[in-house]
Amino acid sequence: MFEKLDRNVNRLAEIDNLLADPAIAADPSRVQQLARERRSLEEQVALYQRYRKVEAEIASAEALFRDEREEELRELAREELERLRAERERLLHDLRLGLLPKDPNDEKNVIVEVRAGTGGEEAALFAGDLFRMYTRYAERQGWAVEVLSASESERAGFKEIILEVKGPRAFSKLKFERGVHRVQRVPVTEAQGRIHTSTATVAVLPEAEEVEVQINPDDLRIDIFHSGGAGGQNVNKVATAVRVTHLPTGIVVACQDERSQLRNKQKAMQVLRARLYDMKAREQEEQEIQSRRAQVGSGERAEKIRTYNFPQDRVTDHRVGLTLHNLPGILNGEIDALLEALAANAQERQLAAAVAS
Repeated sequence: MFEKLDRNVNRLAEIDNLLADPAIAADPSRVQQLARERRSLEEQVALYQRYRKVEAEIASAEALFRDEREEELRELAREELERLRAERERLLHDLRLGLLPKDPNDEKNVIVEVRAGTGGEEAALFAGDLFRMYTRYAERQGWAVEVLSASESERAGFKEIILEVKGPRAFSKLKFERGVHRVQRVPVTEAQGRIHTSTATVAVLPEAEEVEVQINPDDLRIDIFHSGGAGGQNVNKVATAVRVTHLPTGIVVACQDERSQLRNKQKAMQVLRARLYDMKAREQEEQEIQSRRAQVGSGERAEKIRTYNFPQDRVTDHRVGLTLHNLPGILNGEIDALLEALAANAQERQLAAAVAS
């Protein structure tokens, strides 16, 4: 482990030298690649440097405890040793976690797809709540959000909404959100105050570059049509909406939010690349996924990963058994505690598997 950590220290120094090279600075793609690698190393190197400092402090405290004859100073040295050894164990644990294989998509931007599941109009309203939750979380992170496609429901909810989120490690933060989300509350349409249960599904896809996913133009069917629903006069009079069908997989992506046919096509292709990349990655992981719907299930209530209970002001993530009583704050984007618990759980399971193998 320590040989690998020493190599990482050297590699970080090498990257810093490369980034200072004018020839490298003139190549934006190379700079981006090196900056991404640097981000993946700097936290681990800082931990390792702290570990080495603690080791030196332990050696010094042990020498003082061994050689000091004054009882009061020996007691101070003993207390310091206890503190330092506890910190060393924590640092060792964090360093082991840091050496686990990284998800190659963690640094990528993401495409988040939210769809109404079981529950009719109430499910569409809940999909709108989740859309706003992710948008506000992204704003808190300083990330950029762009709506790629939206299909509104009758009461200002969404049958489906697809957004692009751009920011450092966006996929690493949001990837645990994919699945079925369940809501329990009294719908605005319920006159007798009965609590209803509805669902929405969330898919989180790493954004794919053109070089990562090669699409044969002959495999595409592109249909142009008039945008539906509310819109400007130009949107309604000119056929600008685009539907792209990938014939080998049957994946269909439609975009109609832009006034430009070209821009709608670009957005549709962006979503299509992400879906194909996600499908390819999951096939490589030998997971039994026949279509991208397998990522979020069918939207049935029994498949839920998280429950949002309005009467009890309670949000429960069923994967880690975490319950929080701050539902308004969570729907306002305060989901850090949930995401951190899910990431820690995934790391611990990965570490346990590595130790057992």
